Amino acid sequence: MKKFVSLLLLPSVLVLTQCQEVKKETTVQFIPQAAIDSVINRIVADYDEEEIFYVSKGITQVASLWRASDGTVADFENFCETQYLTDGSARKKLFLRLSDNFETIIGHNNMVSLQLKEPVHLSTYELVDVDEIFAAYEPGSHFTDDFFTNKIAFITALNFPNYTLKEKSSYANRWDRAEWAYARMGDMFTSRVPAEVNQEVAEALSAADNYISGYNIWVGNLVDDQMQTHFAKDMKLLSHWNLRDELKANYNGGDEGLLKQQMIYEVMLHIINQEIPESVIDNPKLQWNPSTNKVYKDGQEKAATPEPDTRYQTLLNNFNAMKLIDPYTPEYPTFVQRAFDGGMEISQADVEKAFIDLCSSEQVKKVADLIKGRLGRDLQPFDIWYDGFKARSSLDQEMLTKMTRAKYPTTEAFEKDIPNILIKLGFKPDIAKEIASHITVDPARGSGHAWGASMKGDKAHLRTRIGPEGMDYKGYNIAIHELGHNVEQTISLYFVDYYMLQGVPNTAFTEALAFTFQKRDLELLGFPNMDPSKDAMEVLDTFWGSYEIMGVSLVDMAVWKWMYEHPDATAVQLKETVIASAKEVWNKYFAGAFGVTDSPILAIYSHMIDNPLYLSNYPVGHLIDFQLDGYLKGKNFADEVLRIYTQGDLIPQYWMKEAVGSQININPLLEATESALKVVTNRSEAQPGEAN
Repeated sequence: MKKFVSLLLLPSVLVLTQCQEVKKETTVQFIPQAAIDSVINRIVADYDEEEIFYVSKGITQVASLWRASDGTVADFENFCETQYLTDGSARKKLFLRLSDNFETIIGHNNMVSLQLKEPVHLSTYELVDVDEIFAAYEPGSHFTDDFFTNKIAFITALNFPNYTLKEKSSYANRWDRAEWAYARMGDMFTSRVPAEVNQEVAEALSAADNYISGYNIWVGNLVDDQMQTHFAKDMKLLSHWNLRDELKANYNGGDEGLLKQQMIYEVMLHIINQEIPESVIDNPKLQWNPSTNKVYKDGQEKAATPEPDTRYQTLLNNFNAMKLIDPYTPEYPTFVQRAFDGGMEISQADVEKAFIDLCSSEQVKKVADLIKGRLGRDLQPFDIWYDGFKARSSLDQEMLTKMTRAKYPTTEAFEKDIPNILIKLGFKPDIAKEIASHITVDPARGSGHAWGASMKGDKAHLRTRIGPEGMDYKGYNIAIHELGHNVEQTISLYFVDYYMLQGVPNTAFTEALAFTFQKRDLELLGFPNMDPSKDAMEVLDTFWGSYEIMGVSLVDMAVWKWMYEHPDATAVQLKETVIASAKEVWNKYFAGAFGVTDSPILAIYSHMIDNPLYLSNYPVGHLIDFQLDGYLKGKNFADEVLRIYTQGDLIPQYWMKEAVGSQININPLLEATESALKVVTNRSEAQPGEAN
């Protein structure tokens, strides 16, 4: 599910001010080096080497951000001499005051942004045209400009300078909590992105979100060549999330289940190729045969035109918006670098290599062959979402839905049960109650998401889709995932010692806890998995899920690189490139295992369209989740989650080492998969009732 966490508009100013900036028209630094050296020498005359390094960083950073409109060279020198705090206690007082005030500003901006988006996010509103304009408004868009104008940004950068990822890595073991918090304060003002650019980015992302949020397919109106329907009459599924989840749910449905899966796959291909009739998108009044791509109304064929490449124009709009920031971030001059080196704090090259190594591993073919045997048929491209390693794959989905609908008829019922859910997971009653008190549940217009608070006193929002008859099982499974996000968001805000350390290193870490919660969904419903091969099956499920989303992420990265190489591309050209990239990745890493070539299915993910370069967080999250889950075995789940997630926003590899004793890598998963294959293949390869 898509997550609204710090990577997105929470508020976007935090994302858009993570890198150094030099305006295009001021490529020559306004403050001369001689002035920088002079003021450094005057301040550090009696300091030791370490303090000189610290002072030099702050003054150099301020100089890189200072413009003629901020004052003369003499003004700059005077500012540095008067505003640099030589006394450690005075510096700490400044830090605490800045932290409190930033929490107030950022927290309220987040609250305003969230409330303005309610009509487009919540199903309880009737949309009016102005709602999308309000949803696109970013209340924090002038934050950076205002704080450079009033000099608070300069005061902050001078006394709490920015450290590079390399420097943070080298200091990681020496810094105490306060020094880590100081370093994160140093990440606050490292660029000067104009407010109008921030706002334009916010508008592009909001428009993309609105486009995807309304992309429902009324599968109850899908017909075959005999004009027969196969899905529940009023079933509508959001692309791609609900389509994928419905496909997963049909692995124990026999021939009818396979037919449904093939119909969904055809729908997905039409969306990717933009051959889908525009009139059937979120339209309950028309019937559609995805096999022939014909549209009907009341049984009579009706003329229809395809969607006019809107999907790819939306992606292109996001690229053009993100590119506006490039001139202001010379340290990370592309969005690709900002998303990985700056945002994820793991290089794009390292992420890509890990994904390629896993997708190229010998374990892929072995697991694919196992799945083929379990299904009793050749694999089809949609089997990237094979769900047969999960315990729920052998359970009656209708029975589970009946149970969840009775248990959670409304969002209020789910919210009321959160303390009980947390207690079942091992949280002490008082801690469970406290965490739950900071979470509220809303009825989502789309598939749902988690949106955290940015200040104490505000609540995290769990937004989930609940139908008139109550929460179905697929919705419940998603809601437990989102609850994992909310628990992380609450712990890493309310239980962390410094506000500047609130949160997690990157969104993969919140995904990890969400996955950890989600895999316990049946246990929470009273269906503990007593299968002796449970652990092996979970390993295979994690491996196959990682393999699938790593392939999707490789496409996403390739497409963004191509857009930078072809900045003037049209939506049609982009469509052709996305499809070609999806087929190329498929043929390299999937065709050998599946026995099928040229499938573009890896391009179906809605995240590619409305959530720029977010996809890589999922597979990295899977790796983190796997290592976390292995570490948590035999330990108190809740106590360890509290310990681990109160670390807050450290750099990823140091956070991981402190959490579980080793850095993020694919080897533990590969080794465990090899062992799991031996366990599972020693049992009967075909499970009763599983094969389609």
